[in-house]
Amino acid sequence: MKGQPEPPWDERDRGVLRLSSGRLVRGWGLRRPLGPGGPVPSYGVYLLGRQPPAVPWESRWLRWPDFRLPADRDEARSVLAQAWERAASERVEVACGGGRGRTGTALACLAVLDGVPADEAVAYVRAHYDPRAVETPWQKRYVRDFAPPPRPVRG
Repeated sequence: MKGQPEPPWDERDRGVLRLSSGRLVRGWGLRRPLGPGGPVPSYGVYLLGRQPPAVPWESRWLRWPDFRLPADRDEARSVLAQAWERAASERVEVACGGGRGRTGTALACLAVLDGVPADEAVAYVRAHYDPRAVETPWQKRYVRDFAPPPRPVRG
């Protein structure tokens, strides 16, 4: 039902990353079949060089060629911030072709948004998602430079 929190991902399932806040996000490689049964995402972010096939849940395509960085960094920040927000109450999936480079980079950016220091985010994702996540030096640099948005000052 819309507006009600969904049951979260099962963190024991392959590809599910628990962020430090407790939010769960599933990282996935689209070239790997999911297998029958189990929950599907309510929101997906797909990091591909060309438009992905349609899915029956709400999704966003972020143009992000393999082994590269997002084509539009402002859009990437916006899409990832929305994914992080939605992960508080929805099953959010982040996926690229193989599920390591671009997906790992995006998951590390979500970890930064979640409060992990940017210079520790790649190690966090490698420890909790995939030891080979974030494949290129420029992807590592992108995460390191992915500072969270400033928090409003309350006075």
